[in-house]
Amino acid sequence: MADSALETVSPPFMTFRFEVVLDLNEPLPGVPSPVCSAAFAECDGLELSMEPKSLREGGNNTQQIHLRGPVRMGQLTLRRGMTANHGLWLWMQAAVVPGKDRMASGQVTLRGTDGEPALTFKLIDCMPIKMRGPSLNAKDGQVAIEEMQLAYRGLELSPPGSGGLGLSAGIGVQAGASFSAGASFGASASASFQASGGLSVSGGPGLQASASGSASAGFGIG
Repeated sequence: MADSALETVSPPFMTFRFEVVLDLNEPLPGVPSPVCSAAFAECDGLELSMEPKSLREGGNNTQQIHLRGPVRMGQLTLRRGMTANHGLWLWMQAAVVPGKDRMASGQVTLRGTDGEPALTFKLIDCMPIKMRGPSLNAKDGQVAIEEMQLAYRGLELSPPGSGGLGLSAGIGVQAGASFSAGASFGASASASFQASGGLSVSGGPGLQASASGSASAGFGIG
């Protein structure tokens, strides 16, 4: 007999398949965009927390009131094997110079087992705050690892397939009239009017609507 719990619970994502893209707000000589071609071995620090304000109500000794406090962002830590690409070091050196915008917008995409994007963390205004070189040891033949820490202003989670709202509309009008008269004191006239329009709205998954209509009229005298 099939287990109903296994049929309704989605399998969790794996942590070994991800991509970190950092695009500089302004071009920096010697630093490609995305930084280090989005090649990172470790990513940590996707964190969003809120510090509540606790209050006590007079006469109520068994409960505590919590109010919303300021939101606090974490610090993103990136690690990669050190290569001839010195983009992280050049970015850090340029970030300490005042008067320049050296921030970047970041995206951390987690991929499923099929390689398709499962979800994306969007980081707003990433600023490098720490750069660390590899630990060197002549006895061990390990890979040289460099590390960078970033502070970011905002963090958003974007599920796959999410899209904005689209709106389109159209209307058409057509009209015509004719008049003729002869010497035998006969006259004829005709007029016609026709209009049509349509409206469609589409958004993310499960949101789609459309409407259309038309009208016509005619008039004649003979």
